[in-house]
Amino acid sequence: MDRVLQVGVKSLIKNSKGKYLLLKRSEERYKNSLCKGLWGIPGGRINTGSSLLENLKREIFEETKIEFTEIPKLLKAQDIILDDKHVVRLTYIFEIDQSEIMVELDDESTEYKWADIDEIRLMGDEIDKYLREIISDM
Repeated sequence: MDRVLQVGVKSLIKNSKGKYLLLKRSEERYKNSLCKGLWGIPGGRINTGSSLLENLKREIFEETKIEFTEIPKLLKAQDIILDDKHVVRLTYIFEIDQSEIMVELDDESTEYKWADIDEIRLMGDEIDKYLREIISDM
């Protein structure tokens, strides 16, 4: 079977209190998706012709209105192999120097929260499985 190849960029955003930004994915927007109603991190598919970091900045801004200037660190590359597509997911991490930052959600997410690694681990099946894999390695 032929699969479409896609590249996705995501980021763990850590605040100055050591907590990470989580977004709850909309059940309406993601009706047929693995992330429907689950907590995840900002990001999405890349647009060809733009660098990975340009795409990451665009996705984070679209979903949260957060802008960043530092160069994030690549944390993990993952394969998401589905019936119709193969997504290579690149997850980055960067820190913002504020403990409370204004987050404005788009229609992809219904809620947001800040949580530390232990809190995220306790969420179990409430977070997407690819994020669980990343968190388990931290």
